[in-house]
Amino acid sequence: MTCDYFGKCGSCTAYNKGYTGQFLDKQEDARALFSPFYKKPFEAFASTSSHYRNRAEFRIWHEGEAIDFAMNSVDGGRVLIEQCPKADKAINALLPRLKEVLKQSPLLRHKLFSVEFLSAHEGMLVTLIYHKKLDHAWEEAARELEKALHVRLIGRSRGVKKVLSQEWVVDALHVKEKTYRFKLLEGAFSQPNRSVNAQMIAWVCSKLDPLTCKDLLELYCGHGNFTLPLSGHFRAVLATEISKASIKSALENCTLNGTHNITFVRMSAEELTSALNKEREFVRLREVDLDDYDFSHLFVDPPRAGMDEKSCAFAAQFEHIIYISCNPHTLARDLELLTKTHEVAHFALFDQFPYTHHLESGVILTKKT
Repeated sequence: MTCDYFGKCGSCTAYNKGYTGQFLDKQEDARALFSPFYKKPFEAFASTSSHYRNRAEFRIWHEGEAIDFAMNSVDGGRVLIEQCPKADKAINALLPRLKEVLKQSPLLRHKLFSVEFLSAHEGMLVTLIYHKKLDHAWEEAARELEKALHVRLIGRSRGVKKVLSQEWVVDALHVKEKTYRFKLLEGAFSQPNRSVNAQMIAWVCSKLDPLTCKDLLELYCGHGNFTLPLSGHFRAVLATEISKASIKSALENCTLNGTHNITFVRMSAEELTSALNKEREFVRLREVDLDDYDFSHLFVDPPRAGMDEKSCAFAAQFEHIIYISCNPHTLARDLELLTKTHEVAHFALFDQFPYTHHLESGVILTKKT
């Protein structure tokens, strides 16, 4: 990827060696960090080198009657941009059209602070974020904008969210020979790099031995991104997530894909740990018989903070642990605990955020004999 804003925009910080060079550097850093836990070569999965992000956010810079899209610069200021080659092609195609319409509408551009894009196979969500009250006049103008650009438009200001038509789009994820459809909600977490996301799921599925797969317990399940593809390898799945919106989306995604062997529960990982350890009873589990499950695998995809010590101790009771990590350093910390009872059977690196120092990892552990 070439970009006119390398060295100016603060979004991409590892670009001097090109795409291949920056990914090799990440792999070298990972080898040094994880050498105490894994001596074999990593499996490394690259991204496409451009147009890989299906989510993007840009600030709006006002200069008199003119407006521009802006990103934070490397020196803490701003850099005005026309295109962003890491954003997918649909987002880049929309940028100049949206800018032109906003320039022609004082009402829509007044106190507009930023714009968020969520691009999917079946539509585009655009969220306009303001430092002002969104009144009826704004809503009428925004409806015309939505119609003109053929997008789903949402307006946000402090404490207010105005959904003009719908607050979701449906995306398609191709994993091996199967296609999954996911309803993605505005404001909810979704994987930003579709192609690498599919590689992550395919890698996990390829490492599952049908002879050992019974039931799956998943913590931090989100909208079911991993849950649905993995469910085909297990008799039953129990998946937890703290976000009510994500649970609602996950249930809808099961219906969308005709999946019937998953039970979703709105609980934190810590709460479910307490329930399974018979430490506490929860009303939210009144219709779930935990004793009916025969868990062979635990799947975790925690936030950047990783797992806490209690969760790691809970994980140690499972025969197989699948750990997807967005932070190598908290993963290394957790592996210090997990490798006391388990050994790392498989380790993969996923370049979900090219031209940055960020790296995602996948680890599969099996209990020591």
